[in-house]
Amino acid sequence: MTYGDAEFGFELLACRWAELAWPPEERRDSAVVVSRQLGTQKRRWDTVVVEADPEALAARRQFGTDALDSDLLHVVRNAPTEWAWYRDALPHPGYPWRYVLAAVHRAAARGVVEKRKNGNKVEIRRVAPYPDWVERIVAVEHKPDLDASAARALSDQLAHDVETALADEVWVATTATEDSVEPALLESMPVEVGILTLDFAEGVHADVGDVAWYPSSLDPTTGGERFEADEKAEKRLAIAERAYGKGWRSFHDTMRPDCRHFELRREGHALVPWCAAKERGQTAAECSGSCPEFSPEPPQWRTKGWPIEGGPGKGIKQLLERRRKWVRERDVE
Repeated sequence: MTYGDAEFGFELLACRWAELAWPPEERRDSAVVVSRQLGTQKRRWDTVVVEADPEALAARRQFGTDALDSDLLHVVRNAPTEWAWYRDALPHPGYPWRYVLAAVHRAAARGVVEKRKNGNKVEIRRVAPYPDWVERIVAVEHKPDLDASAARALSDQLAHDVETALADEVWVATTATEDSVEPALLESMPVEVGILTLDFAEGVHADVGDVAWYPSSLDPTTGGERFEADEKAEKRLAIAERAYGKGWRSFHDTMRPDCRHFELRREGHALVPWCAAKERGQTAAECSGSCPEFSPEPPQWRTKGWPIEGGPGKGIKQLLERRRKWVRERDVE
């Protein structure tokens, strides 16, 4: 087993496990959207699990598969049912109207609002009500080797997560061992943070996770020194939207599946990147054009059963996109 040893590989396996088995040791009632490397400008989490209302998540499909950024959300959520001048229809966002107009044009181009010209005025109308699809947001940090020093290093970050309460729960995921979790590790971390142990020795399966310490529920509806309640609600929705659009299989965006050595290997119910040249899983930083082993796919590969617009690397991207779409829609059918 070579994937779970590095944080990047462990992260991918943990994301796939979350798709299969979240919430840990409980029955699933919500749909789940799993993404990685998301957060705010000052804090990024390894994994974000968005628990969603299935019917509302299905209604979210009307606005496409891409994320809606904060400017687009301002337009979509406030668009009127009847035609109206966009300045009358939308509350003032706190920045110049010309930026709002630019967002209106972007929203119309994506088909998430309707737009028309009435004289010199741009009018808008909603295509559908934007659903209240987010139930809870869960943040997970990954430390495959969670020793005392790693726990101390995480302590300040986790304390920040608990204090800001942008997420409803905060967890640390680590590799399962035969030993119980040391009390010193629990003492080093905020008591509100849960600890999840994952055993990927036989790949990813629904039953490979165990809870070593249950987290406390945080209250994201209240404001604090860092965020007012309304600002926090906006940030949470923006994070959820990015998770919806990005998912966790987007690792191919920062790697080179067009390299002849790039493969996908199966680890139980997971497909994860593998470098045939190095004969191991690689990190996103390693798998780049600057890698000394990088070798572009030869053009001849594209004539051996592959689509004319690409070779095996293109096929890998299409496969990952299909699996991301299938998982996102699985719980709402």
